Amino acid sequence: MSEQAFSPAERAAVYRAIAERRDMRHFSGGSVAPELLARLLEAAHQAPSVGLMQPWRFVRITSAELRAAIHSLVEEERVRTAEALGERGDEFMRLKVEGIRDCAELLVVALMDDRERHVFGRRTLPEMDLASLACAIQNLWLAARAEGLGLGWVSLFDPRALGELLGLPAGAKAQAVLCLGPVSAFYAEPMLQRDGWATPRPLRELLFENRWGETQ
Repeated sequence: MSEQAFSPAERAAVYRAIAERRDMRHFSGGSVAPELLARLLEAAHQAPSVGLMQPWRFVRITSAELRAAIHSLVEEERVRTAEALGERGDEFMRLKVEGIRDCAELLVVALMDDRERHVFGRRTLPEMDLASLACAIQNLWLAARAEGLGLGWVSLFDPRALGELLGLPAGAKAQAVLCLGPVSAFYAEPMLQRDGWATPRPLRELLFENRWGETQ
């Protein structure tokens, strides 16, 4: 064991947060204390970032009118997604895919504008800005779980329409609507697994050695 390792209890807590993190859709109202919200956002802001560009931008939605408008955008895309799914459309429409109206806090996460000037680490992989943003959301997710709060990532929306609604500058792009807040209980397993939509694949099917498709 490395001398730099956390204590057994600390390591167990980290792995527990990872294992019990859930994409939550059911919220119980309530509120998130300002100091707790600040702590969670600071955890997100400590995410790894290619070239230290920190491409994430958080927009906290406190307007009831804006919350309702975002919900409408998501509902529009939910219907379009059902149509695109064809024979699984009706099954999809029965799923609960967001908790926008019920969550205590609503956040929109966007990629910054003027990203083209950041070349370090992105010359051949420009999408690393999105990877960095995803790391920030994962930090927030794990910290929220450790604090006993649920978080759900909603991606059913037209980013251009949401960007116009929130006044994003040219070049910026909305990537996530995050529902955050108290929950009555965390799902024992991923909701889409519980509801029969999909079955997670085991790691052994996704781990190769040396060449694609080759296993040990």
